[in-house]
Amino acid sequence: MSQLNHYHVLEVSQSATQIEIKRAYRRLVKRFHPDTGSESADLKKIVQINAAYEVLGDPLQRRSYDRQLTCQDLYNSTSRRQQRTADAQDLYQRTRQKVREAEVRQREWLKQVYIPINRMVCEIIDPLDDRIEELAADPFDDELLEAFESYLIDCRNYLNRAKIALASLPNPSNLASIAANLYYCLDRIGDGIDELEFFTQCFDDRYLHMGKELFRIARGLHFQARETANTVLRDLI
Repeated sequence: MSQLNHYHVLEVSQSATQIEIKRAYRRLVKRFHPDTGSESADLKKIVQINAAYEVLGDPLQRRSYDRQLTCQDLYNSTSRRQQRTADAQDLYQRTRQKVREAEVRQREWLKQVYIPINRMVCEIIDPLDDRIEELAADPFDDELLEAFESYLIDCRNYLNRAKIALASLPNPSNLASIAANLYYCLDRIGDGIDELEFFTQCFDDRYLHMGKELFRIARGLHFQARETANTVLRDLI
């Protein structure tokens, strides 16, 4: 069967009567036949028109052609359904692949960035109260002061390593809030260490209290990051 639909060629519907088909044929021949000498003359078009009328002008050939069209429509409908199914499956697979890739990036960031920083922040913040209590026994005692200064040196080292870890890997978009909380947490810790170091130089309690307050703020930010991270980790398990 020709790829051209004979009904389309004759510009009639599939329900057209034989009389309507004959009239359409004659009208199109007058428009496109080369012998008319008109500007619309088109030999290729006439060949198509004659081929279409040869089939549709004969009731027996027309019925056979209609059956072929019905089969072709069924085939096309089936093909379209199969293609839609294939497209849906392909979309699903591509979506699942993106999800898996996103999960891999999340796991990698949590493992290489969040978990090390979480540990180092705890190493900085958790001992503070005990270290201050030990120093309070006698702030002017050399050994106690050296122990406190040693703690601050460790804090500074942990802080620098944590900052390097935070900058080592771009955070996935859905973990941006964790990264932001960690960033501000480390920033407050840095300011807090500065205040505590000022205290060891002048023994002004205002620096000690400010350092403790900055660590308190950092602890809150760390808690928010940890709560969100724990939720993400539970979803990934």
